[in-house]
Amino acid sequence: MAVKQRELEMGKVSKFSWPKLIVRKWLNIPSGADEFHSDYTINDKIDERRKSCSDEDHYVFVPEDFSEGWLMEAAGGIKPTVLSPETLPDSDSVTLRMFVGTWNVGGKSPHHGLSLRDWLRSPAPADIYVLGFQEIVPLNAGNVLGAEDNGPAAQWLSLIRQALNTNPSDFELDQCYNITSLSSPLLEQRASVKSRISFSDLLSMEDGIGKEDFERSINLNSSLSEDGSPSPTCVSSSPKQRRFCLAASKQMVGLFLCVWVRADLYQHISNLKVSCVGRGIMGYLGNKGSISISMTLHQTTFCFVCTHLTSGEKEGDEIRRNSDVAEILKRTRFSHTLRGRKQPLPPHAIFDHDKIIWLGDLNYRLAAGCADTYELLKKNDWQTLLEKDQLRLEQRAGRVFKGWEEGTIYFAPTYKYLADSDDYVVQTSIPKEKRRIPAWCDRILWKGEGLKQMWYSRGESRFSDHRPVYSLFSVQVNLANYPISTARSCPPTLSKLTACVAKVQAEELLLIPRARSCLNTASMF
Repeated sequence: MAVKQRELEMGKVSKFSWPKLIVRKWLNIPSGADEFHSDYTINDKIDERRKSCSDEDHYVFVPEDFSEGWLMEAAGGIKPTVLSPETLPDSDSVTLRMFVGTWNVGGKSPHHGLSLRDWLRSPAPADIYVLGFQEIVPLNAGNVLGAEDNGPAAQWLSLIRQALNTNPSDFELDQCYNITSLSSPLLEQRASVKSRISFSDLLSMEDGIGKEDFERSINLNSSLSEDGSPSPTCVSSSPKQRRFCLAASKQMVGLFLCVWVRADLYQHISNLKVSCVGRGIMGYLGNKGSISISMTLHQTTFCFVCTHLTSGEKEGDEIRRNSDVAEILKRTRFSHTLRGRKQPLPPHAIFDHDKIIWLGDLNYRLAAGCADTYELLKKNDWQTLLEKDQLRLEQRAGRVFKGWEEGTIYFAPTYKYLADSDDYVVQTSIPKEKRRIPAWCDRILWKGEGLKQMWYSRGESRFSDHRPVYSLFSVQVNLANYPISTARSCPPTLSKLTACVAKVQAEELLLIPRARSCLNTASMF
């Protein structure tokens, strides 16, 4: 409850700050663009560490004068923790599972009782969750030009935290009934009918998941009846409880990106940075654009780019979307403090990372001239419709995302639906609704070696006019050189979790005594 209350308090914004914020936005003056929310405490002995943000249950703002992770080599600073020889792994790499999801929620705040399990389900437990949202607030003038409304973001964080840290037995039972959503050619026949996982699907998963999880997936699949429904004997064992921590979250108007990691992986994350690029009004306001999170896990660098690109289905709108992508790649920059001689310089731009995930409402539509669109929709002939997909056409022509990969799409178009309905707007005669042609607006792409997509699918929540999209990746993480840990760890109990605002842009390091004056201001936040 303490965490939930604190997250909700994050959403309180003073309306008296609007004039100042508006001036900053119109003059393109950076204002906290490199701040993000995170869970962490300093994992070290009391006499060897500075006071952490979770002590005494405070909500703390970390000033820009502190270095990343509050690490200092000066006397009295935090002593970095070195992995002991007995804890060193036998291999130079480890394979993890990463869940990536994107959802345009149509400017709606989550209502009480909204479940995210349909979106977050997985045939094998993930180690990392990367979740991107678009339009978490309405894109009106007040939200675009005025003070940022953080309330919905806090609500989404609370829901995600609850879903990821729920009772594992409940989650497993839910998976038992929903595991049949794996992307498969069988889904071409009808997206709304969930078929059994094919044997070829399971074989493709075997390389990317552990033996125990693979056998569990087979057992779950074999317990389904011929019509795809669970048989009465569908009983799954409960694996060990996995708790997840919020590594970082960031909001820019309606865009919201958060990264969650398994609690025991948290201490191996370093160099957390964020970068925002506005591509909306006048080319720089935040109603459209990107949020990027950069992080290093062990010795592998990751970049997660959540975007909401230019909308519209007129001819030529795809060129504007291509331009958005080019500008995001050009303008996304991660600032870092000076490193020691033994520490490599962290990535500065998107392409500097080992592994990159691009997710979001890319807004690419079906190209003009597809006269039989409606007939193909009735037949659920997605593959023929995808031949007119603007993203694929532009990518094949080399005009955007050159060298990037996307999995095969076997699911129905994700936009535009009637509210609380399985019907596309174009299939109705409601005059007030924009009659958008259905399209695969919501996508997940990736770039980098050691990334293998295990499946690519969509959820069926009727919450907004978009359907959520999600993917599971097998990720190879390099452990070579066994780096120094940043001594971050997830708080030991949920009741003591603290949402901290971590300022990661550090212009200079202050002396230790300055830390005390900063912490004394905690009550102001």
